[in-house]
Amino acid sequence: MTQPTKSSDIKREWHLVDAKDKVLGRISVDMAHLLMGKAKPYFVRHLDCGDFVVVVNAEKIVLTGKKETQKKYFRYSGYPGGLAVETVQKLRKRAPQEIINHAVKGMLPQNKLRDRMLTRLFVFAGADHPYKDKFNKVEKGT
Repeated sequence: MTQPTKSSDIKREWHLVDAKDKVLGRISVDMAHLLMGKAKPYFVRHLDCGDFVVVVNAEKIVLTGKKETQKKYFRYSGYPGGLAVETVQKLRKRAPQEIINHAVKGMLPQNKLRDRMLTRLFVFAGADHPYKDKFNKVEKGT
């Protein structure tokens, strides 16, 4: 008989993803799968089974087509006239890690577990990060 997954059964691993010259949508799907834990044999939708994901070189991510100039990110403060619109070019200069955060957030399930999954995503604009001692093996961009 198959045993139901318990919180104590969940083992979390650390994954390093190098985003240099990788397409945003394709790499975001892989990161979302790692954060959800869908590749694990004990995956269940109602528990947070995912791993930790560290992304480096976020400033060197690639977008296909004309998305660099045409794709827009919207933020609204809640006040009249508080709509802020920003293209990928401007966001890349201001906070390149937000491009990946936004893409991965949109690919995770829209439920109560999403915020908990996103706390295990660490995105860095450059190649330096403080989690070097956590990895057993290095992945060359999934």
